[in-house]
Order: sequence, then structure tokens, then C-alpha cells
Amino acid sequence: ELLGLCTELMTAIQSIPQPVLARVHGLATAAGCQLVATADLAVASEDAGFAIPGGRGGWFCHTPLVAVARAVPRKRALEMAFTGDVIDARTAAAWGLVNAVVPAGELDAACLDLLRRATRGSRSSKALGKQGFYAQVDLDQPKAYAYAIELMAASSQTPDAREGMAAFLEKRAPRFD
Repeated sequence: ELLGLCTELMTAIQSIPQPVLARVHGLATAAGCQLVATADLAVASEDAGFAIPGGRGGWFCHTPLVAVARAVPRKRALEMAFTGDVIDARTAAAWGLVNAVVPAGELDAACLDLLRRATRGSRSSKALGKQGFYAQVDLDQPKAYAYAIELMAASSQTPDAREGMAAFLEKRAPRFD
């Protein structure tokens, strides 16, 4: 039951229209690491660590590995799962688990900066973009392009897309609702 609830939370994070950012300080282990891997964006303090240690303790982290394997290369995900070793924040950034690593005192500011940049512009465009990303990311390339072509063509007719194009042509800032 707990694993199902956790999966529902991870699915919800990726299905809501808003960007979700993980703010990481301390140790993100097992489901915590899964949460970081599931979030759309992640910023970690230099003192953060990441692990999926279940294999070392006798209860392999199957569900956390689903998210981690979609965030980092396969060999790195398996290294984390098989060894259970903690990786530091810089390693997590190099592997693609987090977007940025900052000193602990700058964590809140760095998170707010990334969120401001990630949410500027059209909300509806970001929502479609997030939905489209998760729908195509695991498809093979021809299917991903076919899906993306249809989504991009359809979204070109939305009010925000039309406003963005008009603003570009008129050399002015767009005005979104």
C-alpha cells in the first residue's frame, strides 16, 4: 500500500502542469532520492548526498530505481542500486540527477532563481511542454517526433502561442494572461 501511494505521488509530480523543483540538503536516500529524480528540476546544497541503498540492506530499491534510471545513465543507476553508496552533490550534478549544486547558504536563493526562470512566460505553454516531454521521452525517436510534431502544430494555435509570435514580429514583450 505504501509503495502504491509513493508511486501515485511520483506520478502526480510529473502530471501536474507546474514545474516541480526538489530543494535538497542533507541525505536524499531511497524514496527521497526517488523524489529528487522524479522532480522536473533539482538544486542541491554542497553537503547533500544521494543513495538508493536497499540492495545493500536486503530490500532492493526497485521503485526508487524506476525514477533514478530515467534521470541518470543506466550504468550509474545500477551502480547506485547495487552498491548503495552515497554519491555527493557534485557527482549527482555530473550524472544529471540535479541541475545545480550551491553552497548551503545559497540554496534558497538558487532554488528561487531557477523557479523564476523556469516559470517566466506562458503558463499554458509550460504546461503543454511538460505534458509533451513526459509523453515522448520514453518513445523511440520516430514516434517521439511524430508526437511532438502533432503537439507543436496544435499548440501553435493557442492564444499564448499566437501572442508570442505576434510579440516577436512586433518586437515587443509578450503579454500572457
